[in-house]
Amino acid sequence: MVQIITDSSTLYTVEEAQAAGFEAVPLCVSIGNMDGRDLRMNMNEFYEEIRKGHNPRSSQPPIGDVVDVFEKYRDSDIINISMADGLSGTYQSALSAREMVEHKDRITVFNTKTLCGPHRYMVEMAQKMKEEGRTAKEILRWLEEKRERTESFLIPQDFNFLRRGGRLTPVAAAIGSVLKLKPVMTLTEDGKRLDKYLLKRTMSSAVKGIMEHLKEKKLGAQHILYISHADALEDAKQIRDQFAKAFENLEIRILELGPAFVTQGGPKCVAIQYIER
Repeated sequence: MVQIITDSSTLYTVEEAQAAGFEAVPLCVSIGNMDGRDLRMNMNEFYEEIRKGHNPRSSQPPIGDVVDVFEKYRDSDIINISMADGLSGTYQSALSAREMVEHKDRITVFNTKTLCGPHRYMVEMAQKMKEEGRTAKEILRWLEEKRERTESFLIPQDFNFLRRGGRLTPVAAAIGSVLKLKPVMTLTEDGKRLDKYLLKRTMSSAVKGIMEHLKEKKLGAQHILYISHADALEDAKQIRDQFAKAFENLEIRILELGPAFVTQGGPKCVAIQYIER
């Protein structure tokens, strides 16, 4: 039997994941006097702390929590589908947890090289394949294929959050001092850092720049587009409408980011990601 385990990059709470048949171990987040777990903090209070000038911090799930989940499924072939190595210590932490259990040979820690929307889709489909009776080897083969057929773009409103997070290439870090320009960031090919994709003067022109690139990718019915936002629902809806007009039969899903990813992208950031079905 196969068991799927993941983390809160999927934007699934612990309870939502368990209801769907898998496990999601949440990242840790702290800001001001608040210490908690991703997707379990009050978002109004979280944003209020940011407005007060406090800087949030996030970290990988406690290794003991990951070990506990691994131990829970000692008789299963475990696939731990992790967010991108390099953007978080979550992947490395899961590898360490694997070495701490006796049934480690039955555990595979898979680096998605992505996060949020595409990560969520990979987990959902892996769970579906498990329910269909697919083997761990078959699920992993599918994951490896889809990992290479996704792209992610981030439009931050406050570049300081990304700079403090330290997950930028040197070139990308340098654009933080550029005034009156809106940077569009993209994941590097290895998924470990964020790099500059383009610079525009407005959100609208930044979105158009991404759309021009994705038209070359021929996005359509064979893809899913995710628009994830940090308290920027109206922006997300406008972007959805733009894409819906430009790309026929493209399924578009809007997600709200939790504390761990607001910590990295900052309030009002918007992520645009796609993955091939």
